[in-house]
Amino acid sequence: MKVFMLGWEFPPHISGGLGTACYGMTKGLSEIGVKVTFVLPTSVPRDSGGHVTLRSATDLPLGVRKIVHQTGQPFSGLELYQLDALLIPYSTPETYDEEARKLAEEQMALDAETLAAIKAISGPTSLGLFGHGAGPQYAGDLMAQIYKYERLAVALARISDFDVIHAHDWMTFPAALHVKARTGKPMVVHVHSTEFDRSGDNINQVIYDIERAGMHGADKVVCVSHLTRNIAFTRYGVPAEKLEVVYNAVELPEDGGAATRPIRRNEKIVLFLGRVTMQKGPEYFLMAAKKVVEKFKNVRFIMAGSGDMITRMIRLAADLGIGRYVTFTGFLRGKDVHKIFQIADLYVMPSVSEPFGIAPLEALSHDVPVLISRQSGVSEVITHALKVDFWDIDQMADKILAVLRHAPLGSTLKQHGRFELSKLSWRDSAESLCEIYRGMTGGT
Repeated sequence: MKVFMLGWEFPPHISGGLGTACYGMTKGLSEIGVKVTFVLPTSVPRDSGGHVTLRSATDLPLGVRKIVHQTGQPFSGLELYQLDALLIPYSTPETYDEEARKLAEEQMALDAETLAAIKAISGPTSLGLFGHGAGPQYAGDLMAQIYKYERLAVALARISDFDVIHAHDWMTFPAALHVKARTGKPMVVHVHSTEFDRSGDNINQVIYDIERAGMHGADKVVCVSHLTRNIAFTRYGVPAEKLEVVYNAVELPEDGGAATRPIRRNEKIVLFLGRVTMQKGPEYFLMAAKKVVEKFKNVRFIMAGSGDMITRMIRLAADLGIGRYVTFTGFLRGKDVHKIFQIADLYVMPSVSEPFGIAPLEALSHDVPVLISRQSGVSEVITHALKVDFWDIDQMADKILAVLRHAPLGSTLKQHGRFELSKLSWRDSAESLCEIYRGMTGGT
């Protein structure tokens, strides 16, 4: 089985759960022998992190480059391609221009540093080898870039061999529909989040229309939870027979989670880790923190993440009078995520609307008990977790206090939660996806 997969983030460059899910899914597919051609836009400075290089080739369409990891591909059966279309993870038509401008400025600074280094080593004559076309430039609004991604994806699809098209979330749906129209191959769209999750009832009509067109144009719609399936059915009018549910999973840490818990002050740590946006409910976390601090002083609340509400949350913590009990870390990645879980006594996800939510699984994999909102898809697969309605800050505070004050409760939650994780694997998710692929292609 060969899959032409369209997504907009993949490690090492990730901004949220979608990149983590795409990596785990693709690795699981590789383990069962499925070959994946993964097609990415440009969303970060080219040398960010220094983990990958880009290779142009005469047999590739103009604007398409192959991504090669410096240590080799992360697993067999995977080919990664980058298209010269600037799509920024979790952006909207309203926020895109400002985010793209900042990204372009970062890229110009990186280019200037690179050219200066080349000049110092090789002299000024070498500069003629490097033109401005080496990477993406700021080139207009989000929708223009989505359709540029679409055009380049179709060009790559024409020279690629695959059985199924698999597209992740709304920015890639136009490309998937066009590739399907040109090739006649069956198409899966994977819904990790909807416009109703991100914006409530104040939806962006353009995004909604793209999501709806993608879901109705697909042969199958894979949802990350029954919560999301219900939204696709009721809000988008997708026929029930098209809808499938495939849960996300998590990779267990190689060191067994909290095996190297660092020495720290005798202070309980309550962690929020995620994008600081309306969807994630950060204000409810802080309002519950206020109620906890009134009864329990030996605690620190950590808000790890970035987003459009971060400034408001810093001000809210000050207004609530809990500034000395709250630490804002900014966006964390890689080893820093591992470290923050190592010191946490409780992870809280108070999401207003969460299609799935991988972070609670990551917390449990690090032996951290979790408190999650009932308005999340992950609550369908975790039984041994504390659950609360996102808006009920009194109950949220009471459950936080229960874990902080009663060590046996936290130990029980960790023990049973880790057992539940053993029943969730990316390989199992991949097997479910492959069964869907086979049903569409008649393959074996």
